[in-house]
Amino acid sequence: MTDLDVAPEVRSAIDAGRPAVALESTVIAHGLPWPENLTLARRLEAVVREHGAVAATIAVLGGRMRVGLDDAELEHLARSPQVRKLTVRDIPVAIAEGADGATTVSATMRIAHAGGIRVFATGGIGGVHRGDHTDVSADLPELARTPMVVVCAGAKAILDLPATLEWLETNGVIVIGWGTSEFPAFFTRTSGLPLETRADSEGEVAAVARAAWRNGMESAVLVTVPAPEAFALPAERMEAAITRALARAEAERVRGKATTPFLLRHVAEYTGGESVAANLALLERNASVAARVAVVLAGDRPG
Repeated sequence: MTDLDVAPEVRSAIDAGRPAVALESTVIAHGLPWPENLTLARRLEAVVREHGAVAATIAVLGGRMRVGLDDAELEHLARSPQVRKLTVRDIPVAIAEGADGATTVSATMRIAHAGGIRVFATGGIGGVHRGDHTDVSADLPELARTPMVVVCAGAKAILDLPATLEWLETNGVIVIGWGTSEFPAFFTRTSGLPLETRADSEGEVAAVARAAWRNGMESAVLVTVPAPEAFALPAERMEAAITRALARAEAERVRGKATTPFLLRHVAEYTGGESVAANLALLERNASVAARVAVVLAGDRPG
């Protein structure tokens, strides 16, 4: 990619075969208020480093795709109201206009993979929306065409989880339960949806990824990690909050990119902030799992 800049620390790690983990930036610019968003950004990078990998937060700044940011750039994303929310289709527009953009799952995957990173940690992926199966997140097709390990807490619970899991299966995305045989539901540890593949260690995940990549599979390996038990919310309580948020979104005719932030904001309101605490905890856990997987995969490379 011509308009791609990889931070020297990240480039050095990749060239030397050391582990690196990509992190998204939408959670910084659009997921949390200041200054909690900057605290989270710094904490996720620290977690990755604590587990032996180099952290590379992804964004578009000044019309350049960036793999790895310094602290001032993280603070800019956290503070600036001008930062756009970018899916894959939005990247060329942001480049052409010299804009700043925070990357969603799909955009993070596209840029990180171009930069040579094989492992990515996020919170929850997008999916098929409830009530309208034509409304499919750009995250899903990117998972079907980009060979990376993506560590998440399942799909966001505001979505149609059975339809999302079916889409992933149909399109060849390997879905692994981390210590579980059930698809996690983001804030909730269980969904009632069984998974065929389970891994109880980073070595097992790495083995699946190696087998996929050496045999030419182009889709992602999606590792789904249940939220930490101390922070996970009961399914019944979450569903009640989601139902209320969906009804409010319909009444206010919320559509498109605004839907997910709107729903998550009101779910947080209806759970008294407990969904936010769960989100922060699962983000940290996913970053640690991703770093551990990256360390094992780095053993494949000389250096």
